[in-house]
Amino acid sequence: MERCRAQWTASAVTKEAEGGMPVEVTWWGHATCTVEDSGVRFLTDPLFARRLAHLRRRRGAAPPPEAARADAVLVSHLHSDHLHLPSLARLAPGTRLIVPRGAPDAVPGLRRLGGRGLRLTEVAEGGTVTVEGVTVRAVPALHDGRRLPMGRHRAPALGYVVEGEARTYFAGDTGRFDGMAEAVGPVDVALLPVGGWGPYLGHGHLDAGRAAQVLAELSPAAAVPVHYGTYWPIGLDGVRPHEFHAPGDEFVRHAARLAPKVVVHRLGHGERVRPEVAR
Repeated sequence: MERCRAQWTASAVTKEAEGGMPVEVTWWGHATCTVEDSGVRFLTDPLFARRLAHLRRRRGAAPPPEAARADAVLVSHLHSDHLHLPSLARLAPGTRLIVPRGAPDAVPGLRRLGGRGLRLTEVAEGGTVTVEGVTVRAVPALHDGRRLPMGRHRAPALGYVVEGEARTYFAGDTGRFDGMAEAVGPVDVALLPVGGWGPYLGHGHLDAGRAAQVLAELSPAAAVPVHYGTYWPIGLDGVRPHEFHAPGDEFVRHAARLAPKVVVHRLGHGERVRPEVAR
């Protein structure tokens, strides 16, 4: 255990950009990030498991206990690789858990977590929540809102904009849609999904090329690609392996062509950055 912890600590290199504002982003893998702004710590879609159903973690050690430390958690939608109850159960009592409106009806386990001390807050598209003086704004996403593979209950898939010293957009899972830049609003930092956990992406997802198009439309100062290079289906190791490894590099390449003024930080698991913010 100590050896694994030491290996993780050694890999968690801080990458601070000169001139960065006091917002820091750490990528723990998949869609799980810590965004620290104005001294408030937000955690996105926590997934700490080594294995989830048919998926296994192929890159990076499981995040250390410090990854579960947060003032508030932002859950983008109901799919189990984004709303993972065992990972949420690691949160300390008193943590604010922000979920799409209707999520507790679709996922009863959320109410049980509330009974164990998590402060459950439901939010709809366009709604806002204030966490210790920092505003979180819920924005639309183009993605299936059901808790697959079961049930008819739905809750909207959302993205979130954390508005403190910077405006940091966490997209969750989404496809590109008309009027996206207007719906999200001005942002300084964009955390964009660029891949997935299988060789093919279905409707309601961004690949590296489409994510770069969204980046050009949003025109933030900085971006971090997420949702790639972490989990892969068991037994598919030899099937289109470039789909696992390549999306981050492809996003950097497409972004350089479509959004050359945006600084892209391609992080490793456990790495953190203080991104550029032009305000």
